[in-house]
Amino acid sequence: MVCAGLAALARTTGLIGVVAKSPCVRSLIFDFFRDGSARRSIVAGAPPDAHRTLEICRHTKLRIFPERTLNMMPVHTPVAAPENDPVFRVRGLTKIYGEKLAEVRALSGVDLDLYPGELVVLLGASGSGKSTLLNILGGLDSPTTGGLAFRGRELSAVDEGDLTSYRRDVVGFVFQFYNLIPSLTARENVGLITEIARDPMTPEEALGLVGLGERMDHFPAQLSGGEQQRVAIARAIAKRPEVLLCDEPTGALDIKTGITVLEAIQRINRELGTLTAIITHNAAIAAMADRVLSLSDGHIVSEKRNASRAAVAGLEW
Repeated sequence: MVCAGLAALARTTGLIGVVAKSPCVRSLIFDFFRDGSARRSIVAGAPPDAHRTLEICRHTKLRIFPERTLNMMPVHTPVAAPENDPVFRVRGLTKIYGEKLAEVRALSGVDLDLYPGELVVLLGASGSGKSTLLNILGGLDSPTTGGLAFRGRELSAVDEGDLTSYRRDVVGFVFQFYNLIPSLTARENVGLITEIARDPMTPEEALGLVGLGERMDHFPAQLSGGEQQRVAIARAIAKRPEVLLCDEPTGALDIKTGITVLEAIQRINRELGTLTAIITHNAAIAAMADRVLSLSDGHIVSEKRNASRAAVAGLEW
């Protein structure tokens, strides 16, 4: 679980590769981009405390986080746009896996605009293409054809270094499974992100926003499923992302716990003005959104704008 959590963290935050040489993670290798080329930092015998690890790195001149390298990495600079212009403009987006008889068309000509401060629910059954679309918006996958512009900049035209900066600085990810590192407290799990972000909140501030101010020094095993998911949300928003992408954030939770998690997401959207997209198969969640986009067989088949957002506490499923 430690390795899986580190790998997921690396993929979505700009730390490119993670290798653990033993079950105790005595040696961690982090690769990350510096001007398009990989640089490697090794920390031997890393303790489970993120802050002590950082001190070891500083004193030994090794780096587990790109503290100095950060300023030398390619920085994503979005094109300035008026508030009424979309954050994302998607046109004719397709995604095809395999070829010939094994071809699977996950997306088929999707057109979509997402605007600042919106809370959008992408609704669809398994296999409808919603997760593929979210992964492409987040820079975790690339389209086969079509256009995807963020703030007027075509993402398909950027190199891997800029795409890494985009994932690190612009997008926060929340997944169905929490990907927390078991040997770190809630505060330290969030602190992993604040060490590499350009203008982060403190871990304490981020955890306070999701209602975990009294639980920040607990380890994941000491937290409920809903609390672990809220730590994952705090980790995602600690870097002050412009976009928050949530992939089935309540899929592994019961209704009571799911309501608590959705309330945290809604609060982030309202208080920080973060463009938020939630993908789900649960139609009841649609009522909390500004807009609901229904997907089927790789197409957006309908769009509905709610007259007002429903209170999350009143949702039932």
